[in-house]
Amino acid sequence: MIITAMRNWRPEPGDLLEWRPTEQARAVADAAPVEADPPTFLQQTHVRGFLAKQQRGGPHRAFLGVTTEVEGDLDEDALTRALTSYVHRHDGLHTFFSAAGPAIVRHRIDSTAIDFEVHNAGALEQTDAFADYIHHRFENDATSIRWPGFAFGAVRRPGSFTIYYGCDHAFSDGASQVLALSELVDRYRAEVDGSEPSVYTSAPTGGFPDYACTEHALAQAHTAESPELAEWLQIFESHGSTMPAFALDLGLAPSETAPVRPVEFDLLDTAGTDAFDAVCKAAGGKLISGIYAALAITDYELAGRPEYYGMSVLNSRDVGNYALSQGWFCNFAPVAFRTADASSFRELMPLAHEGHLRSKRLARVPVQAVIMALLASGASAEEVAKSPHMLSYIDFRWFPGVGSTPYEKGLLFTGEGETANASMWINRDHSHLYFGSQTPDTPQARNELSRYHEHLHRVIAAVARDGDYAIPRSTVVDEGLILARHNN
Repeated sequence: MIITAMRNWRPEPGDLLEWRPTEQARAVADAAPVEADPPTFLQQTHVRGFLAKQQRGGPHRAFLGVTTEVEGDLDEDALTRALTSYVHRHDGLHTFFSAAGPAIVRHRIDSTAIDFEVHNAGALEQTDAFADYIHHRFENDATSIRWPGFAFGAVRRPGSFTIYYGCDHAFSDGASQVLALSELVDRYRAEVDGSEPSVYTSAPTGGFPDYACTEHALAQAHTAESPELAEWLQIFESHGSTMPAFALDLGLAPSETAPVRPVEFDLLDTAGTDAFDAVCKAAGGKLISGIYAALAITDYELAGRPEYYGMSVLNSRDVGNYALSQGWFCNFAPVAFRTADASSFRELMPLAHEGHLRSKRLARVPVQAVIMALLASGASAEEVAKSPHMLSYIDFRWFPGVGSTPYEKGLLFTGEGETANASMWINRDHSHLYFGSQTPDTPQARNELSRYHEHLHRVIAAVARDGDYAIPRSTVVDEGLILARHNN
């Protein structure tokens, strides 16, 4: 399983099959009542953004997708049963959203009405034509304002088939997509073989609407006296009351965006990854802490930043029985630590690890509580609403299905719209440590990002090869000038 650009998904020709709700299920969904409990903050923000973009006539790109190859002739009935039982298991997938004045509300379909049927959408004869087809499918079906909020289908050919699942971000995240693929394949195999699904597929899980209630309660519990919230605000204010931004100038004006240009490359092979991991542990941290240290060194050497300041994407599944659930279980927290006081990677590692652990602790504060506190502290609404520069890290070695052919052939991707950031996805599996980013497609951004990515690669490779990396002291410049440049 790897995260890659959507354009790298090129299934072999075959018959295009689409699973859609039955006419009766669709009628029940269209009349689904409003629930009293609200969506999560991220869901509300996401749906408002979707509706605003829809009014402007813009394309829907806020979806995630996953696909793999399965050996054997496709059994349509078995896959229909697998999909239906999968949706029954996850009650967040029984819902969709609408606007009720300024509020975003959740609707829930009666679970007894959930039913799907397969439709033949014609033949895929040229692989190049698939991109247009699947973009249209995801844009129209994988949305938050109509049930089921996902698009499921297959490309059938003799002896094998491609399976795919694209879901609106309101109902999913990266981990959920990986879990969805493993569960759907496992359920399908069980239906074909007449066996029982694995414990990962059949174990009880918490529902995302319940998680939304938990999140709202946690947000209300974090007041101005909350130590985690106070520490969050202190980090924000000590960095000029600005959200983290990429270290180099990408050539975009404030609020300007550009079409996405995907970037991806290998950082280390298996042996190199193990070596880098060993250095990180010997220096008092973990691999993810080492990644932060390498980023900090790159920011320091290329931009003169004396302190690393970034935003971490962390999962929030540990507030209940949500380890195997489907939903958007994400929160965000700052990572900040001094770089200028260290003379080497190993010397920086304890600081990076402390910054990482603090970020995990601060992620206990739901994002809506943070935003309200930031605004109450006098931070500008424009800065608070700005999308920060973020890092996501996933270790794909620990998901259900790892080692199986469908899992190892799996691809995970996101929609590609416009961006002003160069946020990063750095991931590990049994084969390598690799890098991905969705970057602005402008000449200046391409030049600056190429320089940045090459330097980051060199730092990580040197640590894996030599066991350390010396931080040149000649990089040090006037910190007041650096802070002023960073805040602007």
